Parts: sequence; C-alpha cells; structure tokens
Amino acid sequence: MNTHALRHSHSSSELGRWLAVGFVSGFLAVLVFHQGAAGILHALHVTSRAPFSMQATQPFGVPQVFSLAFWGGVWGVILAMSFVRLHGARLIAAATVFGAILPTLVAWFVVAPLKGAPMAAGWVPAAMLVGPIVNAAWGLGTGIGLELFGRRGQG
Repeated sequence: MNTHALRHSHSSSELGRWLAVGFVSGFLAVLVFHQGAAGILHALHVTSRAPFSMQATQPFGVPQVFSLAFWGGVWGVILAMSFVRLHGARLIAAATVFGAILPTLVAWFVVAPLKGAPMAAGWVPAAMLVGPIVNAAWGLGTGIGLELFGRRGQG
C-alpha cells in the first residue's frame, strides 16, 4: 500500500512539473518564437503589426507583449495536458500543429469579436496567414521546451 502511495505521489509531482514547464515554455515561446515569426513577417511586409508591442492592453494596462506571453503560458498548460504521453519529434510536431490551429481559431472566433475586431482577420487571405504562422512558431517553441525540460532527468 505504501509503494502505491509513493508511486501516485511521484506521478503527481511529475505531472505538476510537466504542466509548470508547459506554462514557462509557452510564455517564453511567445517572446522568442511567436514574436520572432511576427518580426520576420513584419520585415517581409506581410503584416503591418510590429512585434514586441508595448501598447497597453485593457483593462489592466499590461504591455501587449507580456499579455501575449501570459496567454501563451496558459495555452502552454493546455498543450502540455493534451500531449503528456508524447515524446520527441511526435511531441514537437503535435505541438506545432496544435499551435497553428487551436489558438488561431480561438483568436479568430472568440477574441476578435470580443475586442470588436472582424472575425478571421476579416477573411482576408494574406491577413489570415499571420495567425497560423506565428502560432505554429509558438507551438514549435513550446513543444521544444516541453521535450527538453518537461520530464525529470532531461535538460
């Protein structure tokens, strides 16, 4: 009975570590991968929105880049919960696809209307490409972070 309790405790701490690394990886992936991709798209004139915006967000006045990073961390936890059983290239590939699809759909169909913006980037194909690209980059970074640091004995 004691060994069962120890194994259960051990797996709970491993899950806690996995989810914490999911948050940190998602947060940092916004700052490096997401905003890096946004910077490349901005430099190529694909989007007029410059990366690392310090514009205050509502209602708390937090700079936009830090708000994005926080929500990247939240999405990182969701991603980590979704792919806890995956390892290696499968984890990283799944995280990249997850990033391209789920956060983009939520941004298009939930966040944009709440902010009074048009859904799905106004259905303008060039503008619609930005979300999946920067969010796939975020997913890639989050997946790499989880793979490198998410499990004990790694990193």
